[in-house]
Amino acid sequence: MNSTRLRCILVRVIALGLVLPTSLVIVPPWARAQSQARPAPIASISVFATGLNNPRGLHFGPDGQLYVAEGGLGGRQSTVGRCQQVPPPIGPYTGGFSARISRIDRHGKRVTLIDHLPSSQTSPASESTVSGVSDLAFIGHTLYGLLAGAGCSHGIPQVPNAIFRFEPEHHRVFYIADLSHFLQTHPVKHPDQEDFEPDGTWYSMVAVNGSLYALEPNHGELDRITPRWQRARHAGSEIQRVADISASQGHIVPTAVVFHRGLFYVANLGTFPVHVGTEKLLVITPRGHVRVLMSGLTAVLGLAFDRRGRLYVLETTTANNAGPVPGTGVIVRVSERGRQVLIASGLSFPTAMTFGPDGDLYVSNKGFGYGPGQGEILRIHLAEH
Repeated sequence: MNSTRLRCILVRVIALGLVLPTSLVIVPPWARAQSQARPAPIASISVFATGLNNPRGLHFGPDGQLYVAEGGLGGRQSTVGRCQQVPPPIGPYTGGFSARISRIDRHGKRVTLIDHLPSSQTSPASESTVSGVSDLAFIGHTLYGLLAGAGCSHGIPQVPNAIFRFEPEHHRVFYIADLSHFLQTHPVKHPDQEDFEPDGTWYSMVAVNGSLYALEPNHGELDRITPRWQRARHAGSEIQRVADISASQGHIVPTAVVFHRGLFYVANLGTFPVHVGTEKLLVITPRGHVRVLMSGLTAVLGLAFDRRGRLYVLETTTANNAGPVPGTGVIVRVSERGRQVLIASGLSFPTAMTFGPDGDLYVSNKGFGYGPGQGEILRIHLAEH
């Protein structure tokens, strides 16, 4: 496999919320040694739940239970000849309806809340990597989901990449915002033409004051979606661009967003190969002003603030390497002056994290690169809450 093709696959894998087959992970001895040469973590780790398919974003609901988005297992449906395709070797995609949302009780028991949601996979030449439901958020007692694996360019012409509302009384989802159409009619200033997804590959979402804010890493943008509650398919929301991150930062692959004290904090994965300490933390105002708060981060896929207002950063890999290395994922706490404290280490391809009502961190682990049912949720107990 040549280096250009490997780079394309690896960039698509995490930047777009996909699944990396373990056969593609290149782990030289020096990479493992470097990942172990860190201070001892200050938190304990336990497995909270198992049996997930590529777990992604996770959030506690108003009922105190944990809700987890899952990428799914892809599908076989093709749209070649029907619409614009993702260029080879990543495309063409094939799609299906194997993604789902799981609910996990306080004992770690998992049940399927709803399944048969869109899930797609890249071409066999790029190892059939998978994406599906990428994140969740609550507005009041209403659950919303963010799709990354839908759209005609992903082999699913029936459903665009979208935000959907879960309706428990009918046990179905209702699509309220067509994100694919918004991307295609509102291009960013500096899209990366060699790494371009017509339908986007949305990764993170937060709820703020009755609106949803979704982050798209391939185009590089933060958008606001305000539900309007109409009963029409793929309608019922107002979508507005908050920030074109590509305009000032270029193709940095922004993946993680959190809202704290009136500001959006956004961090990025970056492109591959991995260079430790080269990624950054941005602050974005509600009016869309973007500034760099700090650098020195690595391959970020999650952000969270604790009850004391301290920022935690999830780094999916921390080894200088062609791609992500299993067992090198970490969580660090970052001070206002940029000092980093290691909280947890030894994570394998973590994809998202959230704080629980108990003050512990909950992490989607083995979020890509593992087989069906091998994804898990870790519980990170902090020595001090």
